[in-house]
Amino acid sequence: LMAGAAQAKADDSDGFQISGNVALTSDYRFRGISQTDKNPAIQGGFDIEFANGLYVGTWGSSVDFDTNVDCCDGSLERDYYGGWSSAIGDTDCGRDVGYIYYDYPGDEEKEGDYGEVYFVGSWKDLSLGVNYSDDYYAGTGKFFYYSADYSFSLFENFSVGLHVGYNDFDKADEFLSNNQDSYTDWSVSLGYSWAGVDFSVAYVDTDLDDEDVYDTNWGDGTAVFTISKSM
Repeated sequence: LMAGAAQAKADDSDGFQISGNVALTSDYRFRGISQTDKNPAIQGGFDIEFANGLYVGTWGSSVDFDTNVDCCDGSLERDYYGGWSSAIGDTDCGRDVGYIYYDYPGDEEKEGDYGEVYFVGSWKDLSLGVNYSDDYYAGTGKFFYYSADYSFSLFENFSVGLHVGYNDFDKADEFLSNNQDSYTDWSVSLGYSWAGVDFSVAYVDTDLDDEDVYDTNWGDGTAVFTISKSM
């Protein structure tokens, strides 16, 4: 979700932390598909995390869905989310459960808004997650997203991230355009921190063909560059 954005946390005497993030990325890829017609995006958000593990936050990004897609012509995405995360006892395992609402306030012809519930289980640097929507983007029906992520430090100030996700649609030919009811996305990223600024480069790809994504190359493999700064 954060697309490589950095986060900075400030302690509060009342038992909560406030964090902020801002980023500029060369292509906003969500589940492998470009949300900006393969153009740059500016992004940022705020979060409040409480001592008991509860959290709420909001995040936004510029978007651009090309006119050859007969839907959703807004230029902004705003996300609102809340949940609870905690460690599982005195172990290296953790859990995170919550709800996120994706809002596209500029849509006119057809609204893309939808909500998801999610659960993520983690062990050390490995996490496995599942998201579910009862009516996915632009009213395209039930949807499940299964994901696995692994990150590790390569050496000082350098990190590597690995991701794979499986997108499962209840209705064929609703979200995609060529009778596809599922697809896989994956990415490999390298991050570097210097002077309080985070830099990352990622290779993002899917197993989609152009005809699956309304004759666009939004699902083709590409390098994504991101620069982010904590607030």
